[in-house]
Formats: sequence, structure tokens, C-alpha cells
Amino acid sequence: MSSIQQHRQFFAEFIVRGAGSSDPQLIQAFADVPREDYCGPGPWPFFVGSGYVTSVDDDPRVLYQDALIGLATDRKINNGQPSLHARCLAAAAATKGESVVHIGAGTGYYTAILASLVGAEGRVTGFEIERDLAARAARNLAHFPNVSVYAESANVASMPACDVIYVNAGATHPPAAWLDALNVGGRMVFPLTPNEGFGVMLNVTRTSSDTYSASAFVRAAFIPCIGARDDATSASLTAALERQSLKEVRSLRRGSQPDGTAWCIGSGWWLSTIEATAGEA
Repeated sequence: MSSIQQHRQFFAEFIVRGAGSSDPQLIQAFADVPREDYCGPGPWPFFVGSGYVTSVDDDPRVLYQDALIGLATDRKINNGQPSLHARCLAAAAATKGESVVHIGAGTGYYTAILASLVGAEGRVTGFEIERDLAARAARNLAHFPNVSVYAESANVASMPACDVIYVNAGATHPPAAWLDALNVGGRMVFPLTPNEGFGVMLNVTRTSSDTYSASAFVRAAFIPCIGARDDATSASLTAALERQSLKEVRSLRRGSQPDGTAWCIGSGWWLSTIEATAGEA
């Protein structure tokens, strides 16, 4: 019978390569982090869209498939789909020694993968607004001296300067505090989502003190990010997703008047179909 580590290694290769990445560090991070340590005791509830089905036993090998596992089934909060997270983590490209903020840490599984990517010389700060999940994450991640978990919203907390922001809750807009926290060269990957239906994963890179490149790379749906939702912006995003290609997004602009290149317009920010150049907002 195959060992749990063999299952983990195959899972890591399958998930990461299936997401279009061959990054050996990302594969190793998925192979090194035991998913069962973050999903609670089995048998486990598997999310099937309309509800959950429960695994037949508590053999942790069942967790090493591309499936969502319920963490708080009463709130439909799950340990996210590994293939989507592999694609997003590949886009965020966290590397050794970097500082990362993880918003919507859940019970800490993807936080642990981020900690593995940045190594002992890096730093990961997790925010989780659901206090019971934050408490579980703090326990699960206690063996990482470079990880801190805060049971609060990242929209009211003091955001540390960082190289990567990885968001696992849907926002209709990028809060100014998140954009301000990025170091030059820093990346933010977050779900830009309307109130209804699927949104898109947006990858924003701060290319200078006042410019941000951006790309939209996969459709996605997440639970709402409390404090980062706006009905008017949701309507603008819905219209943009209906009429325009994701491939057209090139930059994120702040504090300037939208022009004819606007892909989606929010309050104080907009997405453009052309690259931003230094000196323009």
C-alpha cells in the first residue's frame, strides 16, 4: 500500500503541473504541507456544489485530490480547490525571504504553503475574520516561527509593507490600504468578484511608486470579503465581464480620470487596457 507521503508527492506534481507551472519550489511546498493537519479530523465533508458528501473513513489519503473540503459547513467555508490555488500561487510567485500577507487564511493550509515558499528568512502575516477559524489556524501554524495570524479583518487592520498579498475572499475592488502596502515589485493576487456569479482572479504588480500593472487570468468565485464590497462597483464589474475579454486588462490606475481605455471603473481606481507608465496615476 502506498504511503501518505507518496500520495502527497503525486498530488503536488499533479496539481501544480496541471495548473501550468513546473516551479519546483511550489511543487515541493504542496508536497511538504500535510493537508490533513489543516482540515480537522476525518471523515471529511467534500463540497459538491449543492451541499456536502462525507468520506467513507478518516484515511488522509482521500484528501489528496482536487476537491474542496468543508471547514465550517454551516457557513459554506471550505479549504479551497487546490488547482485554483496552485495557479494563483504560481502567479503570486512568492520566493525565499519575501514578506507575504494572506487575507482569508481559513485554518492555515495555504498560509503554510506560503510559509514554505518564503522559508525561514521570509515572513507571513495571516488575517482571518472568522474567529474560530483564526484560532485553528494559529494552532495549526504554531510550528512556523515566521507566521503570525490575526483574528480580524484585513480592511481595518494595519497592513504591513509586503512583497506579496494573497487574498482568499472576493472583493469588488482593491482597497487602497492593500495597494499602498505593496513594495515596489510587489504582487497582489485577489478575486475581483461581483455580487452574483463568477468574477476573476486579478494579478496586480506595483511597478513604481505610482504605477501598477495588472492581468486577469482565470474566472473564480469566493466567499465575500467583508469590508471590500460595493454594490455600484459590482454592477460595473458585471458589465465589464459581460462585454470584454479578460486578456485586455493591462494596468490598474489610481486617482486619475478614466479614459477610453477603461476596462472597469471603480471609485478612485480603474482598470485599463494599456500599460501604465511612470509618472501617471
